[in-house]
Amino acid sequence: MSRQLRYMLCLLCLLATSGCYMLPQLGHQPMYHNPFPQLTKVAVAPFFNLSTEPAADGRQFAEAYGNELQSIPGFEVVPVGVVERAMEAHGLTLESPEQARLLAQQLGVDAIVVAAVTDFRPYYPPRCGLQVEWYAANPYFHQIPVGYGLPWGTDEEKEIPAPLVLEAEMGLARAQLKTQTPAYGPEPLQHVEPPGAGEELAPPPGDPDDPLSTSEGAAVAYNETPAAAPASTEAPAIDDPAPAPPEMNQVPAGWPDARGLFPPPPAAELGPLMACNEPVLRHTRSYDGADGEFTNSLSNYYFFRDDERGSNWRGYLTRMPDFIRFCCYRSITEMVSARGGVDEARVVWRWPQSR
Repeated sequence: MSRQLRYMLCLLCLLATSGCYMLPQLGHQPMYHNPFPQLTKVAVAPFFNLSTEPAADGRQFAEAYGNELQSIPGFEVVPVGVVERAMEAHGLTLESPEQARLLAQQLGVDAIVVAAVTDFRPYYPPRCGLQVEWYAANPYFHQIPVGYGLPWGTDEEKEIPAPLVLEAEMGLARAQLKTQTPAYGPEPLQHVEPPGAGEELAPPPGDPDDPLSTSEGAAVAYNETPAAAPASTEAPAIDDPAPAPPEMNQVPAGWPDARGLFPPPPAAELGPLMACNEPVLRHTRSYDGADGEFTNSLSNYYFFRDDERGSNWRGYLTRMPDFIRFCCYRSITEMVSARGGVDEARVVWRWPQSR
């Protein structure tokens, strides 16, 4: 046996007797990129607080979202302070898509993030709900659906996660059903007088000048439909025959096709331009610190951070700035992953911090 081989055997025996804490740990770090070449420079406005927790600071959420977005290659983020000064200078409150688009144009960015905290619980187990919308400065940019740019119809299609496939199919179905749903407006509410109102002004019963003295007048006064006259027994004349049912292979002009998930080829000339007030990106999720999938993702997130505070990933569930930042990380990575922004995971060997 050579000296080198004996040395390797001794080293292996030493590692086996000392425990696994001296061995490096293998990790797979998820990698992401900006899949939207038309949305490179982004501004983040302070979040709205729609939760019942007054301690939810919209500026803190916006800064955490901007920091995590800046860490993804391909994005350039405008600081939140610059956005706040522009809002104050131009008197914008971001209460409408038109104001969001106007602010994006004043800032010279491709899109602006307008988001709201819909749910927040700062004590353990923490909970956070985020509703995020991106509005493009260009009014002719339309919404980028879930599933856009994914490898549909290729050998890699089987690697698309099943929840993402379901979300893309449901999004396509919702868009198709909009073309088959009749438009309707809110029905007017009837004004109901409180009991006893106006009794002293009513004329005595039986007065012929009082419309309430007749059954027909009373029915109208209380928003009731009077009894209709008996219908005629004669059959109505048929002037026009019933329209023929449409053919099953015909679809309306605006019918969303599954081919819309594929990037279109370049066009020699621009087609008809249609302005859109809808956000180009929308992502809504709620994150629970007691959910197993959430905590597993958090432990992997912590594994690739050099946190020298001497704790572990569970500390992120008690420190609200860390919890908020991770929720923003999840929101961003889920949104870009659903639209083709995932790279091949990086294999990383790391020594345990306790070595």
